[in-house]
Amino acid sequence: MSSCIIVACDFVVIREGCTQRLDPQMNKPESDSQESSSRLPECTSREAAVAVSRLIIERGFIAYFAGGCVRDEILGLVPTDFDIATSAPPEEIAKIFRSARGVGEAFGVMLVRWKGRVIEVATFRSDGEYRDGRRPSDVRFANANEDAQRRDFTINGLFRHPLTGEVVDYVDGQKDLANRILRAIGDPSARLREDRLRTLRAVRFAARFEMAIDSATEQ
Repeated sequence: MSSCIIVACDFVVIREGCTQRLDPQMNKPESDSQESSSRLPECTSREAAVAVSRLIIERGFIAYFAGGCVRDEILGLVPTDFDIATSAPPEEIAKIFRSARGVGEAFGVMLVRWKGRVIEVATFRSDGEYRDGRRPSDVRFANANEDAQRRDFTINGLFRHPLTGEVVDYVDGQKDLANRILRAIGDPSARLREDRLRTLRAVRFAARFEMAIDSATEQ
Protein backbone atom coordinates (compact mmCIF):
# COMPACT_ATOMS: atom_id res chain seq x y z
CA MET A 1 0.00 0.00 0.00
CA SER A 2 1.43 3.39 -0.96
CA SER A 3 2.11 5.96 1.70
CA CYS A 4 0.29 9.25 1.75
CA ILE A 5 1.91 12.00 -0.33
CA ILE A 6 0.83 15.60 0.23
CA VAL A 7 1.75 18.23 -2.34
CA ALA A 8 0.93 21.90 -1.93
CA CYS A 9 -1.07 23.44 -4.80
CA ASP A 10 -2.77 26.77 -5.48
CA PHE A 11 -6.40 27.10 -4.56
CA VAL A 12 -9.25 29.43 -5.35
CA VAL A 13 -10.69 31.67 -2.65
CA ILE A 14 -14.50 31.74 -2.62
CA ARG A 15 -16.23 34.93 -3.73
CA GLU A 16 -18.10 37.16 -1.36
CA GLY A 17 -21.35 36.02 -2.98
CA CYS A 18 -20.71 32.45 -1.84
CA THR A 19 -19.72 33.05 1.77
CA GLN A 20 -21.58 31.50 4.66
CA ARG A 21 -24.73 33.14 6.02
CA LEU A 22 -26.40 31.93 9.19
CA ASP A 23 -30.09 31.67 9.88
CA PRO A 24 -30.48 33.50 13.21
CA GLN A 25 -33.44 31.32 14.12
CA MET A 26 -31.81 27.97 13.45
CA ASN A 27 -28.10 28.87 13.74
CA LYS A 28 -27.59 26.78 10.62
CA PRO A 29 -26.20 27.69 7.20
CA GLU A 30 -28.81 29.40 5.11
CA SER A 31 -30.27 27.04 2.51
CA ASP A 32 -31.61 27.62 -0.98
CA SER A 33 -33.95 24.64 -0.76
CA GLN A 34 -36.98 26.93 -1.07
CA GLU A 35 -35.57 28.95 -3.94
CA SER A 36 -36.99 28.61 -7.41
CA SER A 37 -35.27 25.94 -9.46
CA SER A 38 -35.07 28.48 -12.29
CA ARG A 39 -32.88 30.86 -10.29
CA LEU A 40 -29.37 31.16 -11.68
CA PRO A 41 -26.56 29.86 -9.43
CA GLU A 42 -24.94 32.57 -7.33
CA CYS A 43 -21.51 31.03 -7.47
CA THR A 44 -19.47 28.47 -9.40
CA SER A 45 -19.60 24.77 -8.67
CA ARG A 46 -16.12 24.96 -7.16
CA GLU A 47 -17.03 27.86 -4.90
CA ALA A 48 -20.13 26.03 -3.70
CA ALA A 49 -18.07 22.91 -2.96
CA VAL A 50 -15.51 25.00 -1.03
CA ALA A 51 -18.28 26.61 1.04
CA VAL A 52 -19.92 23.25 1.81
CA SER A 53 -16.55 21.71 2.70
CA ARG A 54 -15.68 24.62 4.97
CA LEU A 55 -18.81 24.10 7.06
CA ILE A 56 -18.12 20.36 7.37
CA ILE A 57 -14.54 21.05 8.46
CA GLU A 58 -15.71 23.65 10.98
CA ARG A 59 -17.83 20.92 12.58
CA GLY A 60 -14.66 18.90 13.20
CA PHE A 61 -14.81 16.50 10.25
CA ILE A 62 -12.46 15.86 7.34
CA ALA A 63 -13.67 16.98 3.91
CA TYR A 64 -11.82 16.61 0.61
CA PHE A 65 -12.59 17.15 -3.03
CA ALA A 66 -12.53 13.66 -4.51
CA GLY A 67 -12.09 11.79 -7.76
CA GLY A 68 -12.53 13.28 -11.20
CA CYS A 69 -12.52 16.94 -10.20
CA VAL A 70 -9.08 16.55 -8.61
CA ARG A 71 -7.79 14.65 -11.64
CA ASP A 72 -9.08 17.28 -14.04
CA GLU A 73 -7.62 20.22 -12.11
CA ILE A 74 -4.19 18.58 -12.00
CA LEU A 75 -4.43 18.11 -15.77
CA GLY A 76 -5.26 21.80 -16.17
CA LEU A 77 -8.89 21.19 -17.05
CA VAL A 78 -11.95 22.89 -15.54
CA PRO A 79 -14.22 20.33 -13.82
CA THR A 80 -17.95 20.67 -14.34
CA ASP A 81 -18.76 19.05 -10.97
CA PHE A 82 -17.04 18.84 -7.60
CA ASP A 83 -17.70 15.87 -5.30
CA ILE A 84 -16.82 15.85 -1.61
CA ALA A 85 -15.62 12.86 0.40
CA THR A 86 -15.84 13.25 4.17
CA SER A 87 -15.48 11.56 7.52
CA ALA A 88 -18.91 12.93 8.47
CA PRO A 89 -21.68 10.29 8.38
CA PRO A 90 -24.93 11.08 6.53
CA GLU A 91 -26.85 12.00 9.67
CA GLU A 92 -24.27 14.67 10.49
CA ILE A 93 -24.47 16.09 6.97
CA ALA A 94 -28.25 16.31 7.43
CA LYS A 95 -27.72 18.26 10.67
CA ILE A 96 -25.32 20.72 9.06
CA PHE A 97 -27.37 21.32 5.90
CA ARG A 98 -31.15 21.62 5.99
CA SER A 99 -31.11 21.19 2.21
CA ALA A 100 -29.36 17.79 2.32
CA ARG A 101 -31.20 14.87 0.75
CA GLY A 102 -30.14 11.22 0.77
CA VAL A 103 -29.77 9.59 -2.64
CA GLY A 104 -27.91 6.56 -1.39
CA GLU A 105 -27.66 6.86 2.36
CA ALA A 106 -26.82 3.16 2.67
CA PHE A 107 -23.71 4.04 0.68
CA GLY A 108 -23.19 7.30 2.57
CA VAL A 109 -24.19 9.59 -0.32
CA MET A 110 -26.04 12.87 0.22
CA LEU A 111 -26.87 15.79 -2.09
CA VAL A 112 -26.46 19.28 -0.66
CA ARG A 113 -27.96 22.36 -2.34
CA TRP A 114 -25.93 25.53 -2.02
CA LYS A 115 -26.63 28.83 -3.76
CA GLY A 116 -28.26 27.15 -6.72
CA ARG A 117 -25.66 24.36 -7.00
CA VAL A 118 -26.02 20.71 -6.00
CA ILE A 119 -22.94 19.10 -4.42
CA GLU A 120 -22.59 15.36 -3.84
CA VAL A 121 -21.20 14.59 -0.37
CA ALA A 122 -20.17 10.99 0.34
CA THR A 123 -18.87 9.49 3.57
CA PHE A 124 -15.51 7.71 3.35
CA ARG A 125 -16.27 4.03 2.87
CA SER A 126 -14.90 0.57 2.15
CA ASP A 127 -16.90 -1.66 -0.20
CA GLY A 128 -18.01 -5.21 0.54
CA GLU A 129 -18.31 -8.03 -1.98
CA TYR A 130 -19.54 -7.29 -5.51
CA ARG A 131 -22.08 -9.99 -6.37
CA ASP A 132 -23.86 -8.57 -9.41
CA GLY A 133 -20.92 -7.16 -11.33
CA ARG A 134 -22.01 -3.58 -10.64
CA ARG A 135 -22.41 -2.65 -6.98
CA PRO A 136 -21.14 -3.83 -3.58
CA SER A 137 -23.54 -5.90 -1.49
CA ASP A 138 -22.66 -3.77 1.54
CA VAL A 139 -20.34 -1.00 2.66
CA ARG A 140 -18.83 0.16 5.92
CA PHE A 141 -17.78 3.69 6.73
CA ALA A 142 -14.00 4.00 6.78
CA ASN A 143 -11.13 6.50 6.52
CA ALA A 144 -9.72 8.43 3.57
CA ASN A 145 -7.03 5.86 2.78
CA GLU A 146 -9.54 3.01 2.63
CA ASP A 147 -11.88 5.12 0.52
CA ALA A 148 -9.09 5.74 -1.99
CA GLN A 149 -8.21 2.04 -2.14
CA ARG A 150 -11.76 1.06 -3.16
CA ARG A 151 -11.79 3.30 -6.25
CA ASP A 152 -11.21 2.13 -9.80
CA PHE A 153 -8.07 3.78 -11.21
CA THR A 154 -5.20 5.63 -9.56
CA ILE A 155 -6.01 8.83 -11.46
CA ASN A 156 -9.46 8.79 -9.83
CA GLY A 157 -8.21 7.97 -6.33
CA LEU A 158 -6.91 11.44 -5.52
CA PHE A 159 -8.18 13.88 -2.89
CA ARG A 160 -7.62 17.63 -2.54
CA HIS A 161 -8.05 19.72 0.58
CA PRO A 162 -10.61 22.37 -0.42
CA LEU A 163 -9.17 25.13 1.79
CA THR A 164 -5.41 24.66 1.37
CA GLY A 165 -5.30 23.16 -2.11
CA GLU A 166 -3.08 20.29 -0.97
CA VAL A 167 -3.41 17.05 -2.95
CA VAL A 168 -3.65 13.89 -0.83
CA ASP A 169 -2.46 10.85 -2.77
CA TYR A 170 -2.60 7.34 -1.29
CA VAL A 171 -2.37 5.51 -4.64
CA ASP A 172 0.42 7.23 -6.63
CA GLY A 173 -2.18 8.79 -8.87
CA GLN A 174 -0.16 11.95 -9.47
CA LYS A 175 2.76 9.96 -10.84
CA ASP A 176 0.46 8.06 -13.21
CA LEU A 177 -1.11 11.33 -14.37
CA ALA A 178 2.33 12.80 -15.06
CA ASN A 179 3.36 9.66 -16.99
CA ARG A 180 -0.02 9.37 -18.73
CA ILE A 181 -0.55 5.83 -17.40
CA LEU A 182 -3.99 4.40 -16.63
CA ARG A 183 -3.59 1.89 -13.80
CA ALA A 184 -6.15 0.02 -11.72
CA ILE A 185 -5.89 0.38 -7.95
CA GLY A 186 -4.86 -2.86 -6.23
CA ASP A 187 -5.34 -6.17 -8.05
CA PRO A 188 -6.36 -5.20 -11.61
CA SER A 189 -8.23 -8.45 -12.30
CA ALA A 190 -10.26 -8.22 -9.10
CA ARG A 191 -10.93 -4.50 -9.57
CA LEU A 192 -12.27 -4.94 -13.11
CA ARG A 193 -14.36 -7.99 -12.14
CA GLU A 194 -16.07 -6.04 -9.38
CA ASP A 195 -17.75 -3.71 -11.87
CA ARG A 196 -17.98 -4.84 -15.48
CA LEU A 197 -18.32 -1.24 -16.67
CA ARG A 198 -14.81 -0.43 -15.49
CA THR A 199 -13.33 -2.06 -18.60
CA LEU A 200 -15.30 0.36 -20.76
CA ARG A 201 -14.32 3.25 -18.52
CA ALA A 202 -10.65 2.29 -18.91
CA VAL A 203 -10.91 2.55 -22.68
CA ARG A 204 -12.77 5.86 -22.42
CA PHE A 205 -10.29 7.40 -19.98
CA ALA A 206 -7.30 6.25 -22.02
CA ALA A 207 -8.73 7.84 -25.16
CA ARG A 208 -9.92 11.02 -23.49
CA PHE A 209 -6.67 11.77 -21.67
CA GLU A 210 -4.31 10.17 -24.24
CA MET A 211 -3.04 7.60 -21.76
CA ALA A 212 -1.46 4.20 -22.14
CA ILE A 213 -3.20 1.43 -20.20
CA ASP A 214 -0.89 -0.28 -17.72
CA SER A 215 -0.01 -3.80 -18.98
CA ALA A 216 -1.38 -5.54 -15.86
CA THR A 217 -4.62 -3.52 -16.11
CA GLU A 218 -4.92 -4.19 -19.86
CA GLN A 219 -4.68 -7.95 -19.38
